[in-house]
Amino acid sequence: MKSSLVRRGGLLAAVVASVVLAGAAPASAAPGDGSAYGVKVDVTLLGQPAVKVGPLAAASTAGPTTSTVASATAAGILTAGVITAEAKRDDNSGAVTAKATTADVGLPLLKAALGNVGVKSVEAVCTATQEGVKGSSTLADAKLGSIGAVDANPAPNTQIKVAIGVVNVATIILNEQIKNDDGSLTVNALHVKLLGGVVGALGSGDVIVSSATCGPAAPPMPLASGAGLWIGLGLLGAIAVPVGTRILRRRSAQV
Repeated sequence: MKSSLVRRGGLLAAVVASVVLAGAAPASAAPGDGSAYGVKVDVTLLGQPAVKVGPLAAASTAGPTTSTVASATAAGILTAGVITAEAKRDDNSGAVTAKATTADVGLPLLKAALGNVGVKSVEAVCTATQEGVKGSSTLADAKLGSIGAVDANPAPNTQIKVAIGVVNVATIILNEQIKNDDGSLTVNALHVKLLGGVVGALGSGDVIVSSATCGPAAPPMPLASGAGLWIGLGLLGAIAVPVGTRILRRRSAQV
């Protein structure tokens, strides 16, 4: 008799447990995503075949979470030293961090318009937390030829027009920040856009150096994993044991 009552109490506890689990499930189980890379080139110079390179040193929260490339060269367009990237998620808080750093960047692509262009280090960072998504860029010892030195931490979407004579042939965007439709943020530390289709143009396409994308953040501490699972099991135990005990006591009193 007692074993039958215990089984009934356990069945009721299981029903209660399923209700608790259903009610505690987050609205979206998909975790926050993040990604980063160091260099991407997609350019067609006048009279030349298309050049496509990268994304190099690509990292993602889905793996690999870190990546390194020793150097990169796109002849006549870009040179770079060591490239590192990482993208990580904290499952307890739901926070996402993505970062890309590219060393010793040269842009021979712009030499005809600006002279020598070089940056010692180009870094893009983005972070997503429960408070929101934000990003930043750092360009250490950046010298853009005739334009001269630029701020190491430029304001978001700083644009510099590049001209040959009176013709604008390119736009340099520093700390480019793009808010995507899915709520994520993309930060391109250095983006060169070639303005094809104009007389005297160098060509068309894009060169991106150090890019990071992240967010929105995942729900913090999902119940189905980590510490959230143990908290959930503790709550279920606290509910199930008293239910079984009350049924046994009530039945014993009737006997």
